[in-house]
Amino acid sequence: MRRKTSLVLLALAVFFAALSPLLRWYAFPRLAKIPANQYQDMVLEAKDATLLDYGTMTAKQVPKVTIVQTLKGNVEASEKIEKTAGRDVVVWDGLSYVQGPDGKMVSEIPERYIFDAHSQAPVHAPGEMVDGDPVKRTGIEFKWPFLTEKRDYEYFDAQTRTTNPIHYKGTQTFRGVKVYYFEQTIPWTKVPFPKTMPVQGITPESVAKTGTTRWYTTVRKFWVEPLTGAPVYGEEIHKEELRGGSLLGGREKVTAFAGHVKMREDYIEHTVDLVKSNRLLVLLMTSYLPWGFLTLGVLLLALALWLEARSRRPVPVKADAPEPVSA
Repeated sequence: MRRKTSLVLLALAVFFAALSPLLRWYAFPRLAKIPANQYQDMVLEAKDATLLDYGTMTAKQVPKVTIVQTLKGNVEASEKIEKTAGRDVVVWDGLSYVQGPDGKMVSEIPERYIFDAHSQAPVHAPGEMVDGDPVKRTGIEFKWPFLTEKRDYEYFDAQTRTTNPIHYKGTQTFRGVKVYYFEQTIPWTKVPFPKTMPVQGITPESVAKTGTTRWYTTVRKFWVEPLTGAPVYGEEIHKEELRGGSLLGGREKVTAFAGHVKMREDYIEHTVDLVKSNRLLVLLMTSYLPWGFLTLGVLLLALALWLEARSRRPVPVKADAPEPVSA
């Protein structure tokens, strides 16, 4: 009976020991994915910012500029691309909507970002664009890969339509969460005007005829939870200028926008709570369950060997009792 039990325990030990690496190296890359139908929004604010008044073409100090960013998963488009891509693909239709203190639109820039559901690597397909302009991204955008490493990454900048390094600057703790801090500086670069302008009748084409150009620079900062690759917080020190041309009335340049853009507090709290819950799921697949199954396999193996050793011990034979001798 002991031998049968030890064989069963040995089989279970082999099963759990084999399951440990399978869960980490096979199941995790196939289960840890961004859902195709994900929807998220984010509100950022730049307080005491500088904003261009297009009526007078002068820069004014304003109490607040609000940026609303939305990312909506396009399931229909992702399923269509997956047929030829041969992997799980996510299509995010994004919109960055900027409004002044009066609630009026300053600019709006739509995007379509197509990427691998697990690795976040860009997937090139028809429809990939920024503000209607076709682009071919390299590097990441919005989210880092699962199990983010302590190294520099290539990050796509939607304003310049270029990819530049975003540098790992160290490990910190943000709201009780261990995060990696990344920073990217985009130097002054000439960028296109948004297709949707804040003043009716003014278009990028009409501005181009005046000879006035738009320039942009930013310092981009992200605090990223490394297991999920999700930023828990972000900031930008953002500046835009209009330079030259007849639109400025002989002036060399004028500030179109300047401000320190930060996530609004309620969105910080929501993001941190969401990342904490997702972090636990990643830990289960990459650490808790693989190591738990491996430990269980070792314990079952030890118990099987112990029972097998006991079953092989010789059973001591009891000596016959001596017969009584009569007088």
